[in-house]
Amino acid sequence: MVVFGGRSGEHEVSLASARAIMDALREGGRHEVVPVGISREGAWVHTGDPMRELRDRAGEKPARSAGVAASDRLPPGIFGEVDVVFPVLHGPYGEDGTVQGMLELLGVPYVGSGVLASAASMDKVTMKKVFAYHGLPQVRWLGLTRGEWQGDRGRWTREIEASLGYPCFVKPSNLGSSVGINRADSAEELASALDEAAALDRRIIVEEGVDAREIEVAVLGNEEPDASLAGEIVVSGEGFYDYEAKYTEGRMELVAPADVTGDVAEEIGRVARLAYTSIDAAGMARVDFFLERGTGRLLLNEINTIPGFTPTSVYPKLWSASGLPYEGLLDRLIQLALERHGATA
Repeated sequence: MVVFGGRSGEHEVSLASARAIMDALREGGRHEVVPVGISREGAWVHTGDPMRELRDRAGEKPARSAGVAASDRLPPGIFGEVDVVFPVLHGPYGEDGTVQGMLELLGVPYVGSGVLASAASMDKVTMKKVFAYHGLPQVRWLGLTRGEWQGDRGRWTREIEASLGYPCFVKPSNLGSSVGINRADSAEELASALDEAAALDRRIIVEEGVDAREIEVAVLGNEEPDASLAGEIVVSGEGFYDYEAKYTEGRMELVAPADVTGDVAEEIGRVARLAYTSIDAAGMARVDFFLERGTGRLLLNEINTIPGFTPTSVYPKLWSASGLPYEGLLDRLIQLALERHGATA
């Protein structure tokens, strides 16, 4: 079963990933695929053509105030005799441990990380704290809540300026795909960025800005994960690797392998695996780094437990460049899900 869509702002990204996954799984009759969609309102669509229905609804604004009818909630027995569930749900309400917890309660094998790793990696503040505990190198950062920012804007502005300086980057703690991320170069821009982040999430993270190359690594496995070769994200035009750059054709290029020395490549893989095991990830994750220009410092940015999964997305492209093609990667993820379920059952 492939579950896609969801209530987060990354609904469209999820549909693109799921289409590619289902096409590859069905190719040559390799697997029987049961598609299940979740609308922006949270309704489960499991009859007819769920992908088409969600695409048809794409232009509609979610009617959150109306709620979800009882008949559209998770139907009993929907998982039937499926061998494994592949959640392709980016962001909150899918990548954050909520769906994983439901599948654990039902005793259904599923692809990817469990409740703990999913929740910890979804919340950037918690993730940074786990990385710090394990001594992993990071940029300086500061976490605060919406209430703290709104309660004393002046104090937080002064604290951020004193501890991080400009430029800095403001992010909602619990959103993916670079949604709501802004660069601030002044107190006015900082206030605007914090206001936008606070409108999207109760928890906010502010990070020191560094002049760095953006390096990404794909990790695959359970107890003893493997790391792909490293790739570099190159963004054309002005700005940084934000949502627009990620999903605007021609704005982003992945260079794999990245142009780094053998020692640096080895260190990137080592830290990526440590980041993965530090949160107890399973199945898959993409680990993102900064490689600071001038100093060569390697800084761990974040880990993403359900990365984009079209054939042109970074995660599968890194494995393809490492010798594992898209179809083989999907088969390996299913195998890992079944192995993990067997080990914990």
